[in-house]
Amino acid sequence: QVYVAESGGDLVRPGGSLTLSCKTNGITFVSYSMAWYRQAPGKSRELVASYPARGNPDYADSVRGRFTISRDNVANLLYLQMNSLKPEDTAVYYCNAHFNDQLDFWGQGTQLTVSS
Repeated sequence: QVYVAESGGDLVRPGGSLTLSCKTNGITFVSYSMAWYRQAPGKSRELVASYPARGNPDYADSVRGRFTISRDNVANLLYLQMNSLKPEDTAVYYCNAHFNDQLDFWGQGTQLTVSS
């Protein structure tokens, strides 16, 4: 059975840092392209950062230089290190596992709130 589960969301002050984690099970993690998305209230879900199965990470312009995506292909974990957080980073963050335009799995999301 496949599951994708995010954790680490919290309330953080502007300028603070936080790391999100995504644990997967039931997929060949090393073969999947992984990504973090987010959805703020009243807005569409947007891609934040991606880490393909083969290739280099990429980032949305709004987070480049502040966020770092990484993956552990042994432990089947995906991370998102977030620095210099801003109130506009407030959103539900989702982990996505994607394979060859055929398989697509999502977690239930974890809430990040950036507020003083």
